[in-house]
Amino acid sequence: MEIALSSNANPLLPILSRTAIPSNYANRNLKSFPDFHNPNFIPKFSAKKPLFICNSRQPFSLRIRAQASSDSNVNVDEDQFSDFIIEDVPHLTNFLPDLPSYPNPLKKSQAYAIVKKTFVSPEDMVAQKIVVQKESHRGVHFRRAGPREKVYFTSEEVRACIVTCGGLCPGINTVLREIVCGLNYMYGVDDILGIQGGYRGFYSKNTIKLTPKVVNDIHKRGGTFLQTSRGGHDTNKIVDNIQDRGINQVYIIGGDGTQKGAAAIYKEVEKRGLRVAVAGIPKTIDNDIAVIDKSFGFDTAVEEAQRAINAAHVEVESVENGVGIVKLMGRYSGFIAMHATLASRDVDCCLIPESPFYLEGQGGLFEFVEQRLKENGHIVIVLAEGAGQDYVAQSMHAVDEKDASGNRLLLDSGLWLTQKIKDHFTNVQKMAINMKYIDPTYMIRAIPSNASDNIYCTLLAQSAVHGAMAGYTGFTVGPVNSRHAYIPISCVTETQNTVKLTDRMWARLLASTNQPSFVQKCELVQERVNKQTIDEINNMRITSI
Repeated sequence: MEIALSSNANPLLPILSRTAIPSNYANRNLKSFPDFHNPNFIPKFSAKKPLFICNSRQPFSLRIRAQASSDSNVNVDEDQFSDFIIEDVPHLTNFLPDLPSYPNPLKKSQAYAIVKKTFVSPEDMVAQKIVVQKESHRGVHFRRAGPREKVYFTSEEVRACIVTCGGLCPGINTVLREIVCGLNYMYGVDDILGIQGGYRGFYSKNTIKLTPKVVNDIHKRGGTFLQTSRGGHDTNKIVDNIQDRGINQVYIIGGDGTQKGAAAIYKEVEKRGLRVAVAGIPKTIDNDIAVIDKSFGFDTAVEEAQRAINAAHVEVESVENGVGIVKLMGRYSGFIAMHATLASRDVDCCLIPESPFYLEGQGGLFEFVEQRLKENGHIVIVLAEGAGQDYVAQSMHAVDEKDASGNRLLLDSGLWLTQKIKDHFTNVQKMAINMKYIDPTYMIRAIPSNASDNIYCTLLAQSAVHGAMAGYTGFTVGPVNSRHAYIPISCVTETQNTVKLTDRMWARLLASTNQPSFVQKCELVQERVNKQTIDEINNMRITSI
């Protein structure tokens, strides 16, 4: 049996078989599916029919047909195609069905001449879950990234632009460079603009002409060659500018808020019926982007964090009762702190936002610090910037404030913890300590990417270029189980990736540092809160009776 895709609009697009859908869904838009936005949602359709589900945000006019090969006597289990879900990305032909296609110029490329399979097959998918059980569902899949046999732009008509938004991160310049070089070297595109100053640069800043010569050595620098800013997103103004300048490919490098802005730009482009491909490249140093394996710049950040940890260790080891605190990035996710701790081996305790901790009492942080000082004469603590924020806010009576990107402004948990430990050992324990506090945040953000991230950034940039040239739009790129894929922007912005305290990686850290998990006390506190809430509800019921 084989799955054949067919469409009057675009043979590369996947489809949703209406014959496999319950009749009450037959004439509905795909968005009406329950939990449609949830990438883990698995529809309960009949397993007796081969099913190739397109879980896209766009209604497609395509159909599926399953046919048995006439020259094959092999019995194929039709159930193997059930529960196969594709989180697909939009294509320009969804709203421009008559768009012409052209042969990919990579057919004549010397670079790809020796490649056994130059183009990615339209049937190639990347599974979101790589570890499955024998009887488990096949689950969610994404369209594999890479060059397609047909493209929807000629090199002469492409006018591309690139913009960088949000905070700094190692590797931004490498991505920028490789988009420019990829467009020029692989597809012969000469007209590439750099939008300066983030989203507001579309309507309030000048642009710069980008060529391979201009961006030749920018990967050796930190920061962003185009400058950046937070906020400033005005969808109508941005799309007006795109339309006025004749731009037809937009490459947007940025984090969660930036990608949401990219999705809004795509929606407005679709609404106006413009032939503009919008491609996102996800950026966050915290590695908290959902779906993808990791974000670019993360390896560099972990490597650079080692310098700060090593400095703290040298300092505290050289004095009596030395206590070193290193504050690392990690607003909501503690990946940098966790990986830096595992890589360092000089860290005694790692505190992250996902794991609540407490200071006083049995099993608390103060007790652990005292124990390590008695055993080793020193201690190094790694603290993610988002750890203990509620604790700090209660102590400082702070009010929630937000930055231009809509992120909550964090209190300085590093200085707070430093002072708490000082006060405890000076006033309670009557014990002299030597405190060393290091905050390398901006030093880490500002450095160029290392070799590993440079390679990764190249793959991201080239995947984005291939996708835009192939007519895909409203997508972001990233590795899923080590294979680069095109992912709907909503999949990476709906939730944030966080450290799971029930996974083996956190257990490995606890085993490495031998620090307290703080779980028992926190669970007891939660139980008391729950019991108090239940008692209050019961009292209300009694009163009402």
